[in-house]
Amino acid sequence: MSIPTDLNTFDIKLLPHGVAVIAFNRPKKYNALNPQVYDQWGRALEWAAKSDDVRVCVLTGHGKYFTSGQELTIPDSSEMEGGAEELYKKRSGYTLNVVRQLIRFPKLIIAAIQGPVIGFGVTSTALCDVIYTVPEATFNTPFMQLGFCAEACSSVVFPRIMGSSRANEMLLMGRKFTAQEMEKCGMVARIFPRETFMDEVLKLATAAAKYPPQAMKDTKALIRDHEYEFLETVNAREMILLGERMASDESAQAIMEFMMAKHERKEKEKEAKAKL
Repeated sequence: MSIPTDLNTFDIKLLPHGVAVIAFNRPKKYNALNPQVYDQWGRALEWAAKSDDVRVCVLTGHGKYFTSGQELTIPDSSEMEGGAEELYKKRSGYTLNVVRQLIRFPKLIIAAIQGPVIGFGVTSTALCDVIYTVPEATFNTPFMQLGFCAEACSSVVFPRIMGSSRANEMLLMGRKFTAQEMEKCGMVARIFPRETFMDEVLKLATAAAKYPPQAMKDTKALIRDHEYEFLETVNAREMILLGERMASDESAQAIMEFMMAKHERKEKEKEAKAKL
């Protein structure tokens, strides 16, 4: 299968020995996630999973952020023609597919986090097989601040990896974790210097890509097969609740307050720069 060319929110490369690099490519928007990105992300993962040319997949981002999470915008009138419920069904379908692709991805998938990561970017990478990051990266899931809920199976995967107390600090209290803290709790495998980060990651990915591919698939299946259905059930449950939360007055108020605070911060930054 040839590399898909219609996924303009991603930069996809197939390197020697079968290493596919799928990079978020909206650096001016801090790689924020919108329906188009979710849709293309799912299709990129599907291509990598099915292509015989791909042995190992590396997920990363271009620019300052790995991804800044959900892009908080007001839907335009054309999107709202079928009503809010229909709009959410369409959008959540793309998100469900990304999580499903990650749960069932049959090959080694590595998250190479080159900068801060927020929200769905954090929860989804926990479904990858290995996470590498730079020392400056931070991990944050501000779901309670926005009136949302856990997503991408994080309600079960986070406590399993991080331990209950740390997972609750992240999911329920919105604490921002450093790369070093995430390595200590087992979410991150290794931290590499920014200057050589992708070189180090690709060196490891290339070495793994040289292993017999069916052995890799079979062993990953042994690790993950027994929980496919369980994780997909969790994913579906989380998405149903997320839809209810996003449609609530409580969440709408929280998002409005969040965006107003963000606007105020930007205005203060402009004023500070103007005084220089």
